[in-house]
Amino acid sequence: MVRDDFISMNNQYVFNTYGRTPIMLVDGEGSRVRDSAGRQYLDFIAGLAACSLGHGHPGLALAISEQAKRLIHVSNLFYIESQINLARLLVENSFADKVFFCNSGAEANEGAIKLARKYFHDRGEHERYHIITMENSFHGRTLATLAATGQTKYRNGFEPHMPGFLHVPFGDMKALERVVSGATAAVLLEPIQGEGGVRMPPGNFLREIRALCDNWGCLLILDEIQTGMGRTGKLFAYEHFEMKPDIMTLAKGIAGGVPMGALLAIEEVASALVPGTHATTFGGNPLASAAGLTVMQEIISKGFLERVESLGNRLRLRLEELAARHEVIREVRGLGLMQAIDLRRPGAGLAAAMREAGVLVNCTSETVLRFLPPLIVTSEEIDEMVGILDSVLSTWSEG
Repeated sequence: MVRDDFISMNNQYVFNTYGRTPIMLVDGEGSRVRDSAGRQYLDFIAGLAACSLGHGHPGLALAISEQAKRLIHVSNLFYIESQINLARLLVENSFADKVFFCNSGAEANEGAIKLARKYFHDRGEHERYHIITMENSFHGRTLATLAATGQTKYRNGFEPHMPGFLHVPFGDMKALERVVSGATAAVLLEPIQGEGGVRMPPGNFLREIRALCDNWGCLLILDEIQTGMGRTGKLFAYEHFEMKPDIMTLAKGIAGGVPMGALLAIEEVASALVPGTHATTFGGNPLASAAGLTVMQEIISKGFLERVESLGNRLRLRLEELAARHEVIREVRGLGLMQAIDLRRPGAGLAAAMREAGVLVNCTSETVLRFLPPLIVTSEEIDEMVGILDSVLSTWSEG
């Protein structure tokens, strides 16, 4: 069967919930993937930041293969060795004391919302369930995480929305101060807004939120689903901002593309979830945990994060050079290997032109071209991508 046959079958049998790119990827190696026609692409999407070690990584493939030969799944009725080891490494390398494993970012954020509410319920503060989030945020597509998401386009059609969520402009401390109250359970935000266009927090915004939460006795939840696991050049993005949350959520790159999410919290808060209050069938199963443990060990190995930081600086510099030559680029922003260019007009056509030129990139927030290469990308591949972008921009800008 040829690609068009598979696309036709997809349209017939699969829910029409994605605006799919008209190619079918079948294999890859490192930062490159190939489609069913044999054409190769430089992958600067990396499964939306999930393929942290790239494609066909020998160590990750071996860990998954060896684990699959022994046990794929047993459920959380039993202790799981790789899950325990992964939890230990996450705790030893973060602010947290405890970890709960799940299957996705939305599920991790659902868990964070439940945890914040349960924490205050157990303290007798039953009216303290409101959660403040940021406009332009993205926290998932379940009903609770949709209510938390600060973009109406994702919530439309799913009314009535779950109560208890307020949205304020990202970076506007005065707006946040106006709505926080004794009914606030938590402030939930992404350290860097990903789906919202790779938007950076201004100045001391995160430290000021930490202080505000401390003053009001509410919790601070960081959604590090896209920014975590080395993406910004540090293991977690909060490390850049000299503050710590009470709760943090992870997913995407945590297991190199194998579905996994995680909810991390300090002991005082984590203790609110006891047997019977929260659970998942597949979360942290042997296969996913074996993958996650391999990824974590690689990311915290000597020199890995320093290399990501260096490559991120190179990508940023090269994009800024393009911005100086192409007026259509309004701004370059990001951190580490999470970079973006904000364009003066819609960027979907530019993403399509880049694909035709052999590079996969993602357009988000209408005008933002987002670059999320695997963390093992090389400097030569960064230069290759930028060279192609420079050439494509010249033609696309004129068009």
